[in-house]
Amino acid sequence: MSSEVNQLQCYNRACGQLFDPETNNEDSCQYHPGVPVFHDAYKKWSCCDKKTTDFTEFLNIKGCANSYHSNVKPPEPKKPSKEVMEEEAPPVRKPLQQQQNRVRPDVNEPMEHIQSKIGTSLKPLLEKTLKEMALETEKINDGEIQLNTPCHNKGCREVYKGEYSNIETCMYHSGIPVFHEGMKYWSCCVKRTTDFDSFLEQVGCTTGKHKWHKDITTESQAKCRYDWHQTAQSVIISVYSKCPLPELSYVEANPVKLHMHIAFGKEKQIFEEEVILFGVVDVKGSTVTYLGSKVEIILKKAESQSWKDLRLRETIPNFNNMSLDDDNK
Repeated sequence: MSSEVNQLQCYNRACGQLFDPETNNEDSCQYHPGVPVFHDAYKKWSCCDKKTTDFTEFLNIKGCANSYHSNVKPPEPKKPSKEVMEEEAPPVRKPLQQQQNRVRPDVNEPMEHIQSKIGTSLKPLLEKTLKEMALETEKINDGEIQLNTPCHNKGCREVYKGEYSNIETCMYHSGIPVFHEGMKYWSCCVKRTTDFDSFLEQVGCTTGKHKWHKDITTESQAKCRYDWHQTAQSVIISVYSKCPLPELSYVEANPVKLHMHIAFGKEKQIFEEEVILFGVVDVKGSTVTYLGSKVEIILKKAESQSWKDLRLRETIPNFNNMSLDDDNK
């Protein structure tokens, strides 16, 4: 029998087991040779066809290849240098009136979460919805639990080992994973990293009970109607989504770009939209309010000028679809 003292940690992706170098062979490790891919709410491995919208389910996808265990961390995918990115970035056409103003901030500047609050119209509806969701979860949890069943709370790596597992304290993340512009973090935490393995190892920021059964509802993409109007100092955007879930939602921006990720309803549907803004905003002076039937985003203008549109329409031209009349519009 191998000694635990001689065991090493395997860093092959999706493995994470301890192994004895003396008994390590070419079929010992089941892992993913590819890299994690996150696109349009889907999560998958580049080496596999299976994809999911649930982060915990993604982490539990078994490896698609076998090889030796390795105690060496896989290298991070190389990123193009800033100089190369700037050289390859195509120029952005700006409206004539904006060319006369100050230089427009870079659209790739870091994004910041906009401060948010819960409106009075949402509080009773949110309380009722969360209770209904909790009752549905309790019904599911009444079923038999198999040994080694993983906890479905986000960020928890524990498995069910017996009745005593039910009285353990679960350390998990109450928010959602965010992958944006190379950064990886939880919406409930301020710690950010570019390394996927470091992201997975972040200890949860919330305590509670383990969840051995998956929620009956699953997150799915949804379309929401939204409109906007403006004052001299602000741009107000209303996203119509009944019973938004603030704990699972966030709105972030930089001076010229807005990213909305809004979860709503018992089904935890997700509305996601990114907008290149017509004008420049002051992110720190902006606010988000979650209301009973909508989310209201108030963007503070950096300059007291009238916006012709919410979006910057004059983006990179698509020469395949252009006609001679496009420049005269």
